[in-house]
Amino acid sequence: MGNKTSMNLEENVASMLCYIATWVTGIIFYLVEKENKKVRFHALQSIIIFLPLTILAPIIGWIGAPKPVYGTVLGVRVATGYDSGIFVLQALSWLIYVVIFILWIILMIMAYQGKEFSIPIVSDIAEKHA
Repeated sequence: MGNKTSMNLEENVASMLCYIATWVTGIIFYLVEKENKKVRFHALQSIIIFLPLTILAPIIGWIGAPKPVYGTVLGVRVATGYDSGIFVLQALSWLIYVVIFILWIILMIMAYQGKEFSIPIVSDIAEKHA
């Protein structure tokens, strides 16, 4: 379909593979691919987008999760139930997971088609450092 990479893959296939395991494959392709700027762009964009989001979502979810409520039963401190948690943080965490999934699909499809999906700020950084 197009140019080959230093890994002997088609450019569009290598670009798509940068997103296949989110930031993990982004790091692999960024370190391995030394010549093809387009593949390096997609690898770096994958890292910049997905790494912070995959760290942030579970942290926000954990902060908002229901926590045990402790009481005393026969002089012993025990968990007597759970509070309701912080719904806004729970919802935000799930929203981040949905955004990750949607971006993952869009970015893989666009990369395979040989197109660059411009994400404000992130694409500029990826382009500069590719």
